[in-house]
Amino acid sequence: MLVSKGRLPTAKNAAAWFNDARGMIGADIMDISQSALIEASFLPQPIHNDPTDRILIATARENDLTIVTRDRAILAYGDAGHVRTLAC
Repeated sequence: MLVSKGRLPTAKNAAAWFNDARGMIGADIMDISQSALIEASFLPQPIHNDPTDRILIATARENDLTIVTRDRAILAYGDAGHVRTLAC
């Protein structure tokens, strides 16, 4: 998304950049489970309505993961105790 919006300048195409970045930090790619997709609609309130963020939060909660983000809404949700977050 950042590449397509011009916020992350690169000469590589987005797929090559993603694969290189993923390899550098040793990240794995997880499938989204059906239960996380359903849970995204029933998260504790208050939460904003961005469906992608809701799926991300539900997946983190399901897998006991920490979300590393600058997104203020997700960080506030973490401060409320609904998901583990780490500001970057």
